[in-house]
Amino acid sequence: MNNLVQLSYALDTFYFLMCGALVMWMAAGFAMLEAGLVRSKNTVEILTKNVVLFAIACTLYLLCGYQIMYPGTNSGGVIPVLGTLLGAEHSVEAVLAGGDDAPYYSQRSDFFFQVVFVATAMSIVSGAVAERMKLWSFLLFAVFMTGFIYPVQGFWKWGGGFLDNHGFLDFAGSGVVHLAGASAALAGVLLLGPRKGKYGAKGTVNAIPGSNLPLATLGTFILWLGWFGFNGGSQLKLTGVENANAVAQIFVNTNAGAAGGVIAALIISRLLFGKADLTMVLNGALAGLVAITAEPSTPTALNATLIGALGGLLVVVSILALDKWRIDDPVGAISVHGVGGIWGLLAVPLTNAEATLSAQLLGIGTIFFWVFLTSVLVWGAIKITVGIRISEEEEYVGADVTECGVEAYPEFTEGVK
Repeated sequence: MNNLVQLSYALDTFYFLMCGALVMWMAAGFAMLEAGLVRSKNTVEILTKNVVLFAIACTLYLLCGYQIMYPGTNSGGVIPVLGTLLGAEHSVEAVLAGGDDAPYYSQRSDFFFQVVFVATAMSIVSGAVAERMKLWSFLLFAVFMTGFIYPVQGFWKWGGGFLDNHGFLDFAGSGVVHLAGASAALAGVLLLGPRKGKYGAKGTVNAIPGSNLPLATLGTFILWLGWFGFNGGSQLKLTGVENANAVAQIFVNTNAGAAGGVIAALIISRLLFGKADLTMVLNGALAGLVAITAEPSTPTALNATLIGALGGLLVVVSILALDKWRIDDPVGAISVHGVGGIWGLLAVPLTNAEATLSAQLLGIGTIFFWVFLTSVLVWGAIKITVGIRISEEEEYVGADVTECGVEAYPEFTEGVK
C-alpha cells in the first residue's frame, strides 16, 4: 500500500510540474503574439517586457504572493494572512498517513504551477499598454500586481476565501487569472490614453497594422498548446480512473472551445468586413480558450465548442466597441481576457449544476472592482511620480530605440520611421 501511495504522489507531482511547464511556455506565446501585433519599432521593448515580467512575477510570488494567496487559514475570510516565502515541504510520514487530508502532490509543484499563472495574468497587461508606456513604469506596476493585487483576489477564490465560501466557481481561472489581468490592463489603458494617430476627428478609427502576422499566428498556436496545461493541470490530480477521465475530457473541451472561437470569429469577421480577418481569427481562438477555462470539465465537447464559439463572436464585437469608445488596445487583450472571461464565468451554470448565477456575478464583480480600483491607484501613483507614458517624439521613433537602444529588424528599418 505504501508503494502505491508513493507512486501516486510521484505521478501527480510529475503531472503537475509538466502542466506548469506547459503554462510557462505560454509566456513565449504571449511574447510572439504581442511582438507580431505591434509595429516593428516597438518589438524589442515588448519582448523585454515579457521576459522581465515573468522574472518579476516568479520572484514577487515567491517572496510574498504565494503565502498571501494560500495562507492555509482564515477560511471564508476577506483579509488573507500575510506570509512570506514557501513553507516546509511535505514529509514522507504525512504522505503515507493516507486519508483525505494527506498531501497528494509536492508543495513545490503547487507553487510552480501557481507562479506561472500569475505571470500569465501580468502578460495580459503587457499587450494592452503596448507602444506608448514607459518600460520601467510597467515593470514597477508588475511588482504590485504580482506581489499583492493578484494574490489577494486569488485567495478569495482558490485560497478558500469568501468567494469560494459563497459558491463562486472558476475551475482554471477565467476570472482569477484572465478577468484580473484584463481589469488591470483596462485601468492602465484609461490612464495612458490611445496611441498617437489611432483615433481621428468625428469618431474615425485608424488601423495600425502589426508588423509580423506569421509571428502572431505562431504565438497563438503556442498559447493554444500551453492551455492544455493551464486547464488540464487545474484538475490537480491524474492518478485514478476518475481523475484520468476528467483530464481527458478537459483536454478535449479545451481544444473544442478554441476551435469554436476560431470558426465564430471567422464567420462574423466575414459578415462584418467582407474578408477573413486573421487578427480577429487569432483573438477568436484565444477568447474561446478563455471562455472554456472557467469550467472545462463538465460540458460535453459540443457544448464546449458552442461556449468557445460565443466567446469568439463576443471578442470581435468587443474589439470594435472599444475602438468606438476610443479605448486603444493594440492586441485586443481586454476583449479576449475580460469579455471572454466574463462570458466563461456566466456559462458555468449552463453545464455545472453546483453553480448559481448570483455566485458567478458576485465573483465577476468582486474581481473586477478589486483589481481595477487597486490598479488605478497604483497606475495613478506611478503616473504622478515617474510618469507612465513616453513622449510624443519617443513614440514616433519607437520604444525599441528610446527604451532599449536596439531595433528588432535593423536591416528592414534602416532610415525608415
